[in-house]
Amino acid sequence: MFALSNLLVTLARLLDLVLDVYFYVIIARALISWVNPDPYNPIVRFLYQATEPVLGRIRRHLPDMGGLDVSPIIVIFAIKFLQWFVIATLIDMAFRLKTGGAI
Repeated sequence: MFALSNLLVTLARLLDLVLDVYFYVIIARALISWVNPDPYNPIVRFLYQATEPVLGRIRRHLPDMGGLDVSPIIVIFAIKFLQWFVIATLIDMAFRLKTGGAI
């Protein structure tokens, strides 16, 4: 069972790393939206391509707020929820597998 436990911990840590990186990509996208960036800049293009699929889906479900885009805030809350709940749950499950279910 220790191998499965270690696999769960590794997957949880990897997911945490991916979510951290995406968190900072979302922050960079939000910051860059405050200025008028060059749309042909490769960094700007990467930020838009990496975040628009997620932010666009959320924007479709939000009411019009007169130019205020709160979709990055919602994505940040979702990322933090996943980190605090799902990853913590995976690590707890791995610990219980390793210890045989004892607390």
